[in-house]
Amino acid sequence: MAKTNTIFVCAECGATSPRWLGRCPSCGKFNTMAEEVVKPSAPSAQKTTRTQPHARRLADVNYENYARTPSGISEFDTVLGGGIVTGSLVLLGGDPGIGKSTLLTQIAAHLSREHKVLYYSAEESCSQVKMRAQRLNLDCGDFLIVNQTCIDDLEAELDGVEFCIIDSIQAVYTEELSSSAGSVGQVRECATRLMRIAKSRGITFFIVGHVTKEGALAGPKVLEHIMDTVLYFEGENQENYRILRAVKNRFGNVSEVGVFEMTGEGIIAVTDYSGIFLSESRGQEAGCAVTPAQTGNRCMNVEIQTLVSKTSFGQPRRMPLGVDYNKLALMLAVLEKRCSLPFYSYDVYVTAMGGIKLGEPSCDLAICAALASAHTDIPIDKYTAVFGEVGLTGEVRAVSYAEKRVQECVKMGFKRVILPAKNMKTVAKYADKITIVPVLYVNTMIKTLFKNQNQS
Repeated sequence: MAKTNTIFVCAECGATSPRWLGRCPSCGKFNTMAEEVVKPSAPSAQKTTRTQPHARRLADVNYENYARTPSGISEFDTVLGGGIVTGSLVLLGGDPGIGKSTLLTQIAAHLSREHKVLYYSAEESCSQVKMRAQRLNLDCGDFLIVNQTCIDDLEAELDGVEFCIIDSIQAVYTEELSSSAGSVGQVRECATRLMRIAKSRGITFFIVGHVTKEGALAGPKVLEHIMDTVLYFEGENQENYRILRAVKNRFGNVSEVGVFEMTGEGIIAVTDYSGIFLSESRGQEAGCAVTPAQTGNRCMNVEIQTLVSKTSFGQPRRMPLGVDYNKLALMLAVLEKRCSLPFYSYDVYVTAMGGIKLGEPSCDLAICAALASAHTDIPIDKYTAVFGEVGLTGEVRAVSYAEKRVQECVKMGFKRVILPAKNMKTVAKYADKITIVPVLYVNTMIKTLFKNQNQS
């Protein structure tokens, strides 16, 4: 009888160890080593011969046009890059109760009108899924559903199926491994098996993934490496709006963002972002600035709000939400050194409206404008937009997609836009539709921004 071995596997990175360790030597995380029982495979009586693949010149490889199928939700198709790619694996992660199953149920109901869809529910019973579909008023009588946790019998259910939803990857298991469902080995083996099925039979899989308390996808990183597309569904349970973000996409832009609203009739796509990322009271209070942010192939105006208050402690606080902490520290240093605006004795709070994350350099100038407005207690005109990258010398550097940003400002009814002087040539054709103010340095932007207010 073959002897079973016990190993300890890190739930974060998948590193193995013959004994338990309090800290993973590979990723450095604490209390992530889980015990797994490994049964050695029986030696094969006869060694099988494998045919070696022959390498080909890249020029001889035929280009394959991937067929895309609309999901019925426009924002979801935009994040995917234009629709669902046949034979792909899409991983959807998010907090509990955020609406992952609701979103996929709506997509399954739409796809089942013309395609054969299988809903493989490992966490909910069939009656629970039907109850949710009836609550959403979905015509879901055509898609198949099975309540099962063992993935070994999945292939028998996939005859003629074009789309399959796995809810969730942490709840299914294979009997080939003795570890429990959700362990590192089970998640890795089940995901690998789904990948082989998808690529060999051309079936598209939507896989629901749990997240840890830090917000990352639970399980080994190999889970994300196997997938073609990794999506994060974000938002607060108390709020109606949700943001779908692509962090990996082999068939589209990785920086795409989709906006949804949770209603009593399900999740609907939001195309008008003015009520989400822009406040109605902008222009009345100090500390607010609007910047046209580029997310993937689209551009949307986002309001940045700042609050500056006298610190009560020796070390002032810096609390950004939606903006990188290091970026905020750099902008504060530039304003103090190049513009003579002291922040060393003030607590600074910065947030991007709507829960969106601004990571591109073009929002630097808007952050500086909002901080200067909060420091001087002078509000910025509500019809003024600001964008540009800021260097440590105080120089305003050119950014990409300047023409598209100005076009979005014109579309939203803004009357003035402050931008880098080096982008002036590409946006000069909009001079008759909006007032364009080119600037070279941050202090010039501040003087231009508050010139009329200071005179009054």
